[in-house]
Amino acid sequence: MTVDNKIVLITGANRGIGHSIMSAFINAGYIVVGTSRSDDGVKKINDTIGDPSKGCGVKMDVTSENDIQSANKLIRDKFGITTILINNAGVTKDNLLMRMSSEEWNDVVDTNLNSLYRVTKEFIREMMKQKTGRIINISSVVGMSGNAGQSNYSSSKSAIYGFTKSLAKEVASRNITVNAISPGFIETDMTDKLSDEQKQAIVSAIPLSRMGSTKDIADITLFLASDSASYITGENINVNGGLYM
Repeated sequence: MTVDNKIVLITGANRGIGHSIMSAFINAGYIVVGTSRSDDGVKKINDTIGDPSKGCGVKMDVTSENDIQSANKLIRDKFGITTILINNAGVTKDNLLMRMSSEEWNDVVDTNLNSLYRVTKEFIREMMKQKTGRIINISSVVGMSGNAGQSNYSSSKSAIYGFTKSLAKEVASRNITVNAISPGFIETDMTDKLSDEQKQAIVSAIPLSRMGSTKDIADITLFLASDSASYITGENINVNGGLYM
């Protein structure tokens, strides 16, 4: 299978890390489908892709099984079978545990963790029939280190490791690899909102003395989807500048 006819699905592709991953796959010649929960997000994805024969944006809520099934049908009808899945969509709703509402806990876990079950289960069936596939799950450094005020987010990201390793063992015989990537502090619109003092405090804790770029994550994702990574499965790759080893 050549790069030109490999179809990639990236959840949460309208901004930040997801958008950078999408751009990397577009430039590499893949057919790329990116999802967003909003019409504006879908428009941004379509504007980035440009040529409608090279992919499209799809409005999809990763917490909705109906949305996921509809997206899969649209992709099959328009482009073919998805063989590369990048589970990137995620949210934060930070609070100290004693102040955290059930809604804040459940919304984060449902979007960041339960969505992996829903989306992967929908798309992995056809990968198994094709006997080829790549599944790449975006986790976070705080899934290993923990972070005050993020017990919901840290828990959801930590659980991705168990999901990744277990699924990797289940589908390896079908030539499907499953891996995770754990970004550290990455320069995005979220970190842009931090004060200079907050940014300096973060950078001072990173051995490489800088935040990462979204391209750092996109490049690793592109590698894991390539033939060069065909013998890597069940792994987590840390991309955090040495913040957590």
